[in-house]
Amino acid sequence: MKNKTLTRNQLRRLPDYLNLLKNLAGEGVKYISCQTIADCLNLNQEQVRKDIALISTIDGIPNRGRDINLLIKDIETILGYDDTHNAILVGVGNLGSALLNFNGFEQYGLKIVAAFDGNSNVIGKRMNNIPVYSITKIEDILPNVKARIGIITVPVGAAQEVANILMDNGIEAIWNFAPTNIIVREGVIISSMNMATSLAVLSHQLFLKQNKTRK
Repeated sequence: MKNKTLTRNQLRRLPDYLNLLKNLAGEGVKYISCQTIADCLNLNQEQVRKDIALISTIDGIPNRGRDINLLIKDIETILGYDDTHNAILVGVGNLGSALLNFNGFEQYGLKIVAAFDGNSNVIGKRMNNIPVYSITKIEDILPNVKARIGIITVPVGAAQEVANILMDNGIEAIWNFAPTNIIVREGVIISSMNMATSLAVLSHQLFLKQNKTRK
C-alpha cells in the first residue's frame, strides 16, 4: 500500500480524513461510511469513496461502513506517520522557535532532533529540549542524528545557501518556510509553505463573501 501514488489533492485531503476519524473514534464510533465522511467534511461522496478505496486494505460492511480504527491505521501508513523521520531545523528565529516548541509533530511521524543558527545568542541553548548548534557544525552533527529532513526557517536571502548545505550533507527532503523558491537537486524532495498564497486564497474568499452579502 505504501507504493501507491496519490495526487497532491488526495494527499491534502487525507489529514482531514484522519483528524475526523480520530475524533469520532475518541467518541466511541466503531464504523464509518464514505457518505458520513463526506457529509462531515462537506466533500463529494464519490470523491471520498475513490480516495478511501485507493488507500484502504479493508472492505466496508453493508449498512455499517468500514472499521474506523483499521481505516485510521491505513491512512497513517500511507502518509508515513507510522514511521518516525528525524529532522533538523535551520533558522532559530521567531518562526523556527515556534516550530521547535510545537509538540505535535511526532504524531505525524516527524521528530526534530537538532537545530542550527548563526546567532551566538541561541547557539548552545536548548529549545523544548532540542539542542541548538552553530550552522557551521551541520557537517559534524548530521551523521550522528541520522536526519533525512531539513526544515528551513531562515530569511529569504539565505534560503538557497542553506538548502545547498543541507543537500551537500545528505538531506533527502526539505520543508521550506522561507517565502522564496528553492532549487533542489534530482532526487531531493521539497515542500514549500507559501503563506502569501494561503493568505491570497483567504482574502479572495472573504472578498467573494462580502460581495455576496452586498447583493
